[in-house]
Amino acid sequence: MHLHNDLVMSDDAYKLLNRIVTPDDLRKLSPEKLPQVSRELRQFIIDIVSSNPGHFGASLGVVELTVALHYVYNTPHDLIVWDVGHQAYGHKILTGRREIFDTNRKYKGISGFPKPDESKYDSFGVGHSSTSISAALGMAIAARKKDEKRHVVAIIGDGAMTAGLAFEGLNNAGIQNSDLLVILNDNNIAIDQNVGAMKEYLLDITTSKTYNRIKNDIWQLLGKIKLPGRNPRSLIQKLDHGVKSAVLKHSNLFESMNFRYFGPVDGHDVMHLTQVLNDLKNIPGPKLLHCLTVKGKGFKQAELNQTRFHAPGKFNKTTGEILIVKTDKVNPPKYQDVFGHTIIELAEKNEKIVGITPAMPTGSSLNLMMEKMPDRVFDVGIAEQHAVTFSAGLAKQGMKPFCNIYSTFMQRAYDQVIHDVAIQNLDVVFCLDRGGIVGEDGATHQGVFDLAYMRNVPNMTVCAPMNEEELRNLMYSAQKDKMGPFSIRYPRGRGVMPEWKKPFREIPVGKGRLIREGHDIAILSIGHVGNFVVETTEHLKKENISVCHYDMRFAKPLDEEILHKVFKEFEFVITIEDGTVTGGFGSAVIEFMAEHQYSSHVKRMGVPDRFIDQGTPEELYRECGYDTEGIFTTVKQFLKRKTISHTG
Repeated sequence: MHLHNDLVMSDDAYKLLNRIVTPDDLRKLSPEKLPQVSRELRQFIIDIVSSNPGHFGASLGVVELTVALHYVYNTPHDLIVWDVGHQAYGHKILTGRREIFDTNRKYKGISGFPKPDESKYDSFGVGHSSTSISAALGMAIAARKKDEKRHVVAIIGDGAMTAGLAFEGLNNAGIQNSDLLVILNDNNIAIDQNVGAMKEYLLDITTSKTYNRIKNDIWQLLGKIKLPGRNPRSLIQKLDHGVKSAVLKHSNLFESMNFRYFGPVDGHDVMHLTQVLNDLKNIPGPKLLHCLTVKGKGFKQAELNQTRFHAPGKFNKTTGEILIVKTDKVNPPKYQDVFGHTIIELAEKNEKIVGITPAMPTGSSLNLMMEKMPDRVFDVGIAEQHAVTFSAGLAKQGMKPFCNIYSTFMQRAYDQVIHDVAIQNLDVVFCLDRGGIVGEDGATHQGVFDLAYMRNVPNMTVCAPMNEEELRNLMYSAQKDKMGPFSIRYPRGRGVMPEWKKPFREIPVGKGRLIREGHDIAILSIGHVGNFVVETTEHLKKENISVCHYDMRFAKPLDEEILHKVFKEFEFVITIEDGTVTGGFGSAVIEFMAEHQYSSHVKRMGVPDRFIDQGTPEELYRECGYDTEGIFTTVKQFLKRKTISHTG
């Protein structure tokens, strides 16, 4: 039993939940027991996540839906695809991971997202949004091809329906004769409030009292009409469709894509959900069930402050108070906040500057600018591809867009970066938040590829600040005219400078800086990890090892003046980056060395060529070998080779 000692798992507290090891155990219960199972499951999530931080509100909002799904469907034979995956805590608890759920998002523990390697009940790996419909359609078609009697369900929510991929999946699924059920978990919020026309359309459906009253009357007829030679369900479907079109004054979007639309239904009425799901099992073809839920349901503070309780950290499970470790020490700011305050300063002086974010105004701190300059910030919803091309359109007409996207999410818009921005050499500033090792969210969220994938794009400038002052100055430099595509990546979390707000100073493109003179070995770093090198060189100094350290700042263009100097003077060179060593900054340095026929020994340090699972950033830096201890050990081993080669 891995559960925390302060969590009382008594028979009274979790009388039914304690008996559920797999969904087979759940299905042995009578339907009347399901509300109690839902209450216990919700309380279990509250108990664990309050002390072991993770995604909170989203999983609370789908408790009843989770229970109903596993009660009605024969999982894992029937397939459930969660989207976004942070809704799946209840699913994990009901599928054999209750006793180890306190290891969620911890180093060597279970993932915070569905992961097929972890459980046969996790039918598809989901960390990024809007993939469920496409994946579920593929599964449904495969089942049909193999003549398997298998139901496939996609649960899409938390704003994921706003992404283009979701519509691509719907468009294709509508013409396929597949047994596919899409459940739209409509809670009107992603991390921040949902935006866009889709939100307004769903609100139109949800709040039309006339439509809902008539629709409910029609639903009461299901199974009660007996007409000789007629299919009652077909008749009701046509009647229902006509009512929806007449009342809403336009055709139902989903039905226009050949989906049978059902709803909206109360997503917190577990008894009714089981009845509806059982009915839908017997209706062939693609179907969409519209469920209304409340993110954070059952925990008052999470319902009232849904953005804050999306992933609140530790909190008091009784009062809802967020538990913050207080200290007299003045902490450096988060990099995202430095970005948020700096773009306001720049925008006040440069009227061309606008901010763009795909559904992450709070996560990126663009909410600060949104409050002060609401007409100059655009939240485009979960739509990274659109965010980039929208930025390109703005830039083409003379604006200066700062497109803020998490590094791992920018991967989804790579074609737009190349085709719409770089080929036209447009002045778009890409601010890639969460660059490098992110931590507990695991492989799907580690932002380790951007240095590699951005430096391969012609016209692109690729840089990373070592501290908060450099972030400010790189942003200041990037907002100049005719800079072309400009990528600035910075990590999650805090920097190193409590007194960070310095006067702006332009940094010439492609120019690094000397941090420390030395003669035994040269270390070239890019980004925040340069601070690890600074700390390590102090320890090495005590062992009479002299390190020359350069903060290169730019992966493209490289500071060739520094590189020529380094390769002429040093036999041993180390490159360090918080990103993949394959194709990244270190690879660029080796390419330069080969092109100019230098013969130094170069050791690349960074993220190895594999996916990195969850853990604290400190644990993962250590695993990847480029924390201060790893750098210290590598330098000593490298210089030992030098000694051996010289004495041999």
